Amino acid sequence: MSTNFEKYHCQKMIDCKQGAVRAVRYNIDGFYCLSCGSDKKVKLWNPETGLLLKTYGGHADEVTDARGSCDSSYIVSSSLDKSVIYWDVTTGRPVRRLHGHAGGVRCVRFNENSSIVVSGGRDNAIMCWDIRSRRYQPVQTMKEARDSITSLLVIEHKIIASSLDGCIRHYDLRAGELICDKVSESITCIALSRDEMCLVTACQDSVVRLLDCDDGGVLNEYKGHNASDYHIECGIMPNDKQILCGSDNGEVFLWDLLTGKVLQRIRISSNGGIINSLDTHPSAEQIVFARRRDIYVYSTTPITEQDC
Repeated sequence: MSTNFEKYHCQKMIDCKQGAVRAVRYNIDGFYCLSCGSDKKVKLWNPETGLLLKTYGGHADEVTDARGSCDSSYIVSSSLDKSVIYWDVTTGRPVRRLHGHAGGVRCVRFNENSSIVVSGGRDNAIMCWDIRSRRYQPVQTMKEARDSITSLLVIEHKIIASSLDGCIRHYDLRAGELICDKVSESITCIALSRDEMCLVTACQDSVVRLLDCDDGGVLNEYKGHNASDYHIECGIMPNDKQILCGSDNGEVFLWDLLTGKVLQRIRISSNGGIINSLDTHPSAEQIVFARRRDIYVYSTTPITEQDC
């Protein structure tokens, strides 16, 4: 499988001009991407051209995460100001401001039809918000975590959450059940394989683990990068064949999912810097990374170096 691997090349570097980029995310079809800045703003980009399309300002502190709705008409963002904002993409104006977390909000997600927003915070709480109603309080709150919520996945009627307490919690909202998988290391990010059978977990002991969704067992481990005590994200390519994760030395590691072999070490910068956030394209062999104030677009198509 690794003999068919095509290496990734830099396609575009974008100076976001919004302080440090805390997160970068593709929209649902991968035509656009969002950057979340320490300047309290969210920016919408065309990753192919580097064109800035819109800026969304309204938070009172750093923006930590953002997601596009299923029809790309709305954006939801989270911030250290303890709020979640639901934005109209076209007008750039906030539609709803959601307050309920007692600490900074670390991550946010839509459900499948974008009628519910799920947020996770430094207050160890997960909150579900019905954004189509006039209700300003969360419709459900889960407080089982013993440390900050770091990452969320929402699949149909299930929520999967990672925490710095070393646990991954699977909430089945329809059945009213909670299953907890203990990794015993602080978890900074989780990603789900396309077949929904495996979870990729980035841990602060500089090990990325592949877990079985059914029983929580460790299927494989991926090493070589350095996470230290940073919040570093991981991902899995759409073909479910490669795992990737950032590092604190300006590199991104790509591993073969089955063998655990390092397929490529992408050196984003010779000057180091933490590759703290990344996202994989929903369908194409394309990745976007965040480092300091810039985002980088990589693909398997070689192009001239002038854009990077």
